[in-house]
Amino acid sequence: EFSVGILGNAFIGLVNCMDWVKKRKIASIDLILTSLAISRICLLCVILLDCFILVLYPDVYATGKEMRIIDFFWTLTNHLSIWFATCLSIYYLFRIANFFHPLFLWMKWRIDRVISWILLGCVVLSVFISLPATENLNADFRFCVKAKRKTNLTWSCRVNKTQHASTKLFLNLATLLPFCVCLMSFFLLILSLRRHIRRMQLSATGCRDPSTEAHVRALKAVISFLLLFIAYYLSFLVATSSYFMPETELAVIFGESIALIYPSSHSFILILGNNKLRHASLKVIWKVMSIL
Repeated sequence: EFSVGILGNAFIGLVNCMDWVKKRKIASIDLILTSLAISRICLLCVILLDCFILVLYPDVYATGKEMRIIDFFWTLTNHLSIWFATCLSIYYLFRIANFFHPLFLWMKWRIDRVISWILLGCVVLSVFISLPATENLNADFRFCVKAKRKTNLTWSCRVNKTQHASTKLFLNLATLLPFCVCLMSFFLLILSLRRHIRRMQLSATGCRDPSTEAHVRALKAVISFLLLFIAYYLSFLVATSSYFMPETELAVIFGESIALIYPSSHSFILILGNNKLRHASLKVIWKVMSIL
């Protein structure tokens, strides 16, 4: 599952970068997809490393320095992945949806010019969120692991449960904003598709036109992200709740294995929904099959 996720995201980044070098410019959608792919590759590596250390070398949590670095990069790549996916849903909304509000039209005409600044703002915001959260989170983890290693009981860890829960709440609340933005984009795309189909029916031109197909592809990409995002955070809560249990290994393996599904499978949904990536993947499959 890990290797499949790495390959899928690496394929997105490689195809877009090769196209960038060939054309000397990169489209906004390719820039978003490449940024999203890179962030998810990093997130997959951090999740795997975290699971590996928790199961095989739990004493590393007690040292502080190493886990502070891992916690920082997990929080950073996690927020980057969510914000970049949200940028993708916003881009779909302004490029595909049809509304006649002046503010919407103003953004629709300028979305290609400002998308690079939006992505840069996501990076700055993610770094800003990661720095203070990591400091408290590392102290909480170190306290819990030391207590379990020495006493084999959870009571000492529960003394610090309030501080640990507040840190986790901060991290989760910080992701509610991009999730709500993505959810709003989803409902606006549905509203735009409904209006478009109604106009097509009134004009008796049918519903399967290019605009309808574009709406459907965008909705598939957005709703798949929303569903996988929910599954990802449920598995994340399972993994983090294991710190209050006597036996943590099974819960950590279960939670982080499910967490790998989100950054892995969504990349293939994006490949199938993008004409250039889909055609490139078919060429690769055809070449591999011809060699075999």
